[in-house]
Amino acid sequence: MQNSDALALSTALLAAAGDLTQRIHEGVLARGFEGVRPAHGFAFVRISAGDATVTDVAAHLGVTKQAASQLVDELERKGYVERRPHPRDARARLVVLTEHGRACTRAADAAAADAVRPWVERLGERQAAALVRQLLAIAPNGPIRPIW
Repeated sequence: MQNSDALALSTALLAAAGDLTQRIHEGVLARGFEGVRPAHGFAFVRISAGDATVTDVAAHLGVTKQAASQLVDELERKGYVERRPHPRDARARLVVLTEHGRACTRAADAAAADAVRPWVERLGERQAAALVRQLLAIAPNGPIRPIW
């Protein structure tokens, strides 16, 4: 692959990812979930997987424990998460989504479906499915993090 082609591919993927993040965020806001930022959605991914502590959220987001604690504090004040006693570690607290937080993740799922619908319409079902397979083949395993 020529450098110019590699740059075009990189630019296209970055533009698509940025646009997708923005569309999902706008879709969540349009569904009535105020006070959330895209970074919250990335945290919701880890929290919704279960058994999440602030330390786990920090590792998932690639930030310090202090930064993750501030983010979780903010989400707690806004009613999206709550802290509960950890069943196996008396020093730790689990961070769990409240019903409001779970509703927000459902809104994000719906917004994501809305955001990619134009791509599927443009590419067609078959090419869109092929694109999914190709991207999954090259996407790194691990957390999806915001670019701070």
